[in-house]
Amino acid sequence: MKGKKLTHTDEAGNPHMVDVSEKNNSKRVAKARGTVILGKSILKLIKNQELQTKKGPVFQTAIIAGVMAAKRTSELIPLAHPIGIEDCQITIEPKSDRVIIQSSVSITSKTGVEMEALTAVSIAALTIYDMCKGLSHDISITDIQLVEKTGGKKDFKRS
Repeated sequence: MKGKKLTHTDEAGNPHMVDVSEKNNSKRVAKARGTVILGKSILKLIKNQELQTKKGPVFQTAIIAGVMAAKRTSELIPLAHPIGIEDCQITIEPKSDRVIIQSSVSITSKTGVEMEALTAVSIAALTIYDMCKGLSHDISITDIQLVEKTGGKKDFKRS
């Protein structure tokens, strides 16, 4: 970590937005993943790859919430650049006692979309929690992480 510095602070340690004006546009893609542990009793209620509650279709609503959140990331993360994302895809896959949420966000821009991908997963997970809490509060959101990013200075892929 020697020689590395935080990108969102100036020399005096004050917060600042990164200046991307000199960067070139490039295709940038970020993928994120997170887990919501619902428990087997809740997941038994899934029919046709969807979980219905009194509030409506849980997974469909969470996907829409995740896409909306990705588009509004700069309103939630103070130093994130406002960008017009070009694509946001979210999948929700039930497994055993949990659901796995994955997002993929892309843009051709001067800045990346890691925060948008992470925000999409986070808000989709919170939406699932909100819609299922009437069934149980014993729900955990875990392992929200960047899985992969391409474009920009260097690529990243979680092993």
